[in-house]
Amino acid sequence: QVQLVESGGGLVQPGGSLRLSCAASGFTFRSYLMRWVRQAPGKGLEWVSDINSGGGSTSYASSVKGRFTISRDNFRNTLYLQMNSLKPDDTAVYYCVINSGTYIGRKGQGTQVTVSS
Repeated sequence: QVQLVESGGGLVQPGGSLRLSCAASGFTFRSYLMRWVRQAPGKGLEWVSDINSGGGSTSYASSVKGRFTISRDNFRNTLYLQMNSLKPDDTAVYYCVINSGTYIGRKGQGTQVTVSS
């Protein structure tokens, strides 16, 4: 069955960095567009970043552009989000989401990122 498992979240000070991972299984990962979204406490889902199937095309929300980098390893079936210069406003649960095809909208259980001093 389709499974997405996020990891790498945690508590970090403002200005710090984290690298999130999303391990995918149960579908042909390399054929699907992927996305990161986040949900801050008391708020709705917010789009963060997209990547195409080959990894050569990416896009970012203005709030994270220049600080976050999305990437993927189609051999390891893993999606990544490198987050630098973190701010308290980046505090949220981060989800990886399948962004095309049969399983569009499917997401994992999320990983908590807390940015605080």
